[in-house]
Amino acid sequence: MEFSKIFTICFSVLLLYSSLAYGQARSPPPVAMSPTPAPAPAPAPAYVNLTYLLSVAGPFHTFLDYLESTKVIDTFQNQANNTDQGITVFVPKDSAFKGLRKPSLSNLNDDQIKSLILYHALPKFYALADFNELSTKGSISTLAGGEYTLNFTDNSGTVHLDSGWSKTKVTSAVHSTDPVAIYQVDKVLLPEAIFGTDIPPTPAPSPAPVPDVSPAADSPSAESKESGSSPKSAPSTSSSNSLMNLCIWRQFVLAVSAGVFLFF
Repeated sequence: MEFSKIFTICFSVLLLYSSLAYGQARSPPPVAMSPTPAPAPAPAPAYVNLTYLLSVAGPFHTFLDYLESTKVIDTFQNQANNTDQGITVFVPKDSAFKGLRKPSLSNLNDDQIKSLILYHALPKFYALADFNELSTKGSISTLAGGEYTLNFTDNSGTVHLDSGWSKTKVTSAVHSTDPVAIYQVDKVLLPEAIFGTDIPPTPAPSPAPVPDVSPAADSPSAESKESGSSPKSAPSTSSSNSLMNLCIWRQFVLAVSAGVFLFF
């Protein structure tokens, strides 16, 4: 009996061990979990060099000179490259500055010149299509701040700007890729905050010249020609009468002479 029990226990232990060994052989080894890779950071936007853009277009040399002399170019570059809003710049061509007579920029101090150049930019990127909605919002603040505002109207896709002293329009897009928009305008923007609100009225266009439609017969030259030509006709008529009379007399003399000859 004891031998049977010992045999049974040994057999059971051997069977359990075989089952465990068989189960470990059939089960696959545990798979190591790889860590989830972190998403790649978004590429930084390319640096926009406003000085380069303005120097190759235009010509905008006068406006670029003002940007650099007043250090406003640094403000524009920072707004363009270091903010989420971007920038919109309105650039007059050199001819716009040359055509500026009254008021003149020569009487402005350094602070006023700096504010005038800042007045040519908005602290946000605006595509041309955005001005249709912008025109419904009234006065829009510029980078000059405070009372330096602009009014916009969109007339069938043409963007018009009104500063009070200056009424101009966007004539072309120099650069329009977020975060920088540069638009060419045909006049210098003159703010009321510098030049006041006493704006002279726009002169009326001069009337077109009226052509002279008086008849040529009434002119003194025509009368003089007529009066000059009438005396010349008188000698011609008198000479014709004299020649006719002479012919008649000659015929009469010949007739008389022939009658006398036949008579004798």
